[in-house]
Amino acid sequence: MKQKQTRGRETLTWSHFSRKGWSAYASLGRQIRMGMLAASTLATVTPVQAEISRKESKAIENEEQTLEEVQVIGTMAPLTQLQSARIVSVLTREDIQQAGVQSTNDLLKLVSGVDVRQRGGFGIQTDISIDGGTFDQITILLNGVSVSNPQTGHYAANLPVSPEDIERIEILSGANSRVYGGAAFGGCINIITRREKENSIAAGAEGGMYGTVQGHARTSLTYGRVANRLSVGGGRSNGGTTNDDWWRAQAYYQGDYDRQALNLQWQLGFSKKGYGANTFYSAAYPNQYDRNENYTMSVSGETKGRFRLAPTVWWNRTYNNFELIRGERFGENFHRTDVYGLRLLGHIDWKAGKTAIGAETHNEDILSTNLGRPMESTEYVGAHGQRDIFYDHHDNRTDVSFNAEHNLTLSHWTISAGLIANRNTSVGHKFRLYPGVDIAYRPATHWKFYASYNKGFRLPTFTDLYYKSPTLSGNTDLRPEVNRSMQVGAQYSRPGLHTTLRAFYHRGHNMIDWIMYTPTDIYHSASFNLDNMGVQADAKIDFSRLLKKEIFIRSFSVGYTYINQKRHNSAEIYKSNYALEYLRHKLTATLHHGIAGHLTATWSLRWQDRMGGYIRYDAARPTSDSEQLTPYRPYTTLDLKLQWTETRWLVYVTGSNLTNCRYYDFGNIRQPGIWALAGARINFNL
Repeated sequence: MKQKQTRGRETLTWSHFSRKGWSAYASLGRQIRMGMLAASTLATVTPVQAEISRKESKAIENEEQTLEEVQVIGTMAPLTQLQSARIVSVLTREDIQQAGVQSTNDLLKLVSGVDVRQRGGFGIQTDISIDGGTFDQITILLNGVSVSNPQTGHYAANLPVSPEDIERIEILSGANSRVYGGAAFGGCINIITRREKENSIAAGAEGGMYGTVQGHARTSLTYGRVANRLSVGGGRSNGGTTNDDWWRAQAYYQGDYDRQALNLQWQLGFSKKGYGANTFYSAAYPNQYDRNENYTMSVSGETKGRFRLAPTVWWNRTYNNFELIRGERFGENFHRTDVYGLRLLGHIDWKAGKTAIGAETHNEDILSTNLGRPMESTEYVGAHGQRDIFYDHHDNRTDVSFNAEHNLTLSHWTISAGLIANRNTSVGHKFRLYPGVDIAYRPATHWKFYASYNKGFRLPTFTDLYYKSPTLSGNTDLRPEVNRSMQVGAQYSRPGLHTTLRAFYHRGHNMIDWIMYTPTDIYHSASFNLDNMGVQADAKIDFSRLLKKEIFIRSFSVGYTYINQKRHNSAEIYKSNYALEYLRHKLTATLHHGIAGHLTATWSLRWQDRMGGYIRYDAARPTSDSEQLTPYRPYTTLDLKLQWTETRWLVYVTGSNLTNCRYYDFGNIRQPGIWALAGARINFNL
């Protein structure tokens, strides 16, 4: 074992790795660099508090690969993917580079258990859900800090980063309120941005069909112990379907300060966009338009040593302007949403494992022309960017929670148990308890079996409570959703081969949806009990690692998810707008292969079958057969990315939906056919 100093942080390096019992590093509480470790072993190698023998190390000297060990979401105390009792799906930097996508949201289409519903291309307006839930029932984190929006989950994915800024994406399925609070009802998605160690600059641009053009630039500069990263980007398009044009701009800055006893991180994000919101809330108004302006800021810290404190303070603001009829005042809404909070976590490593405690308080505030309680005229606030329009509605709620957790890591077992006590001013002044426990058993090096039970909760959004329009009516009597999430599964992994099989059952109470009771009804915000159950299977083969040489086919992955729902309510429903329109089947497959020289190809296939149906409209009016819903039909899309890669530059061509499939993911919004783009990127050290 050798030791060196890098930017003031002590880093330990092992030259070899044993496949048998190990992990002296697990109790060190430090950043570790594993000298040669295969990526696919991350989820299965047994962590035990023992030394690595020289004899075991030499036995596999010729089978080593290189990878840094990373921590993943899911627990209060930091655990690596090796130690975690839950299965966390990870899109790596390599996956992101190979994917033929144009937005961060598009990356999630590659995950079989994630439902990505878009009203147009490039992820301009995207609803993201997990395991048959809705877009309001997940938490989206940016470097571990929530950017979810209490106005509506429609805007939860308005991120200030592009795929070029991302190091990896972590997806955790199932309730996890005991760690992340109310919004972590059906799962969490954590987006980790890149942290280049050298001063560098990079830029790229692409353009193609439908007048589409976009570009981005990124720089990293380090001064002493302070590292800085800044990225900017933007683009525009005429869109591939009716009222689908868009423009956007974004900027993101991240910094960190690292010393022997303390690490500080801070981030600032900005995004702004406008887009044709084709039939956003109703096909009766197909020419809708939406503008969003988002700001996010956070500062996080962590002390070093056996006992660690990790405070975080954050603030998110969103301005929204929605036009029911593009360019007209009728049905127009203005909103300003603020979320600011403070969280303090502490954990200690001791002989019995890792114990963590935490406290958090955050406030959600909205000023609006539509959402909230009416204000006195003397309290009106001028709407953002408007001279003669005022916010005349307001609501505010404060959330306080205390949580605790203990993680026990043994030779073949990991047990993680905890609970959160939560109180919110909008639902009374008593604390409610939400527990959870995760257990993993590793009988052998490559195998992992796990089971979990977690109870989650979610408050109604301000849209659920208050929204009023000619086609929608909110409900102020809604109660918080409650979810009891149970999962079991198995995982087999070795260098070059990674497989996962899991089954889940989510028992939901007071599940919120927008529904119609009759064909001539408007949408009402209502609740009912709803269970989601299903199975998911994923496999990935990395032939380079498996065969220890490079062949024509570099890697292949496939995933499939099946979901079934059961609603417990005697009331007849004519149409559900979200909760019951889930994916019954989703199949994804990705093939990456070489062609010649540095030219590679990545093929991505997606087949999915959505439940539910929609009312067919013609010229903004329901058709004569509207009493009978038009069911969603299964469809298949095929994407291709051709890329030539050099050390400091690359060029590529992407073709989305090569089969020119014209499908419906939202009622009456026919998705674009084939969409071709070409682009280039360059980077160099300063």
